[in-house]
Amino acid sequence: QVQLVESGGGLVQPGGSLRLSCAASGSILSINAMGWYRQAPGKEREAVAIITSGGVTTYADSVKGRFTISRANAKNTVYLQMNSLKPEDTAVFYCNARSVRTIAAYYPDSWGQGTQVTVSS
Repeated sequence: QVQLVESGGGLVQPGGSLRLSCAASGSILSINAMGWYRQAPGKEREAVAIITSGGVTTYADSVKGRFTISRANAKNTVYLQMNSLKPEDTAVFYCNARSVRTIAAYYPDSWGQGTQVTVSS
């Protein structure tokens, strides 16, 4: 079974920065894409940033220029550096891993438990 463990959320003032981390474990052989999604109260979950195993990145328009996704393939870890945070960035952020191959199975879509990010003065 694949486990994704997120860390780094918290409370920050507008204009501040946070760095989220997500480590995948579970006898993993390979992971295709990893990414971050978020869900604000009363809204649907949306993609924030995605990075492939080859390093190709995709960002939501609302975070372009402020957020940076990166990945350490050898550690099966993905990061999200969030700068110039705004109150509208407040949400639960979820880590996602697509097309994960372990020594025992294939997992098309895996999710972390979520970490709260609150941007408020």
